[in-house]
Amino acid sequence: MSAQPHVAWSREPQERAGTPLVVLLHGYGSHEQDLMGLVPGLPEEFTYASVRAPVKMEFGGYTWFDLDVERLAYSSSAAREAVEDLWEWIASIKDQHSSVTLLGFSMGMAMATSLLRSRPDQFAAVVGLSGFAVDPSRGEGIEDYFDDDALAAAQIPFFWGRDQEDPIIPAEHVEYTHGWATKTVKLTKVLYAGAGHGVVPQEIGHVGEFLTHTVLKSR
Repeated sequence: MSAQPHVAWSREPQERAGTPLVVLLHGYGSHEQDLMGLVPGLPEEFTYASVRAPVKMEFGGYTWFDLDVERLAYSSSAAREAVEDLWEWIASIKDQHSSVTLLGFSMGMAMATSLLRSRPDQFAAVVGLSGFAVDPSRGEGIEDYFDDDALAAAQIPFFWGRDQEDPIIPAEHVEYTHGWATKTVKLTKVLYAGAGHGVVPQEIGHVGEFLTHTVLKSR
């Protein structure tokens, strides 16, 4: 990632100070404008910052790290590097805001959960939509990176929305993510029939309620 990633903001710079921040992390092959479409349905008290992934792909899309789409296979060490770069940017702006929440879709959920697991004391809440958490056993250099014990102690609110019939995320990724989440976070899990690998209006409403309850009302 370059020193300053490309970011789409919901507020002008002078309007951001002191607001709670939600960092939006898009999926594989997408771009920063994709998740900005959710913002009109989410609480207006927040500032939303949608970050473009660093690796440019063909046809104008971007990815956080290289991915074998057929098997959803990836290098955990590459994921770690992407997380470190993203954290560097978050660290540079987080003190301007009252809190930082992460919202990731698909591969963006892998980024959000990895950020949470590596720095469990830095985030107010996390939303994961139609995605998965990184399995540290899948690569070198990441086994000691996550602090799931500290995360379990912190009980950070985590919203996980997905369709049981999601055609993209393999069953073993879902199984690993479910096992991880039930042991480490304060989990709200909701299934949305008919969503496929996407987000439905009811889900956006639930995410808005979650953000209001866990971040705004807990301040």
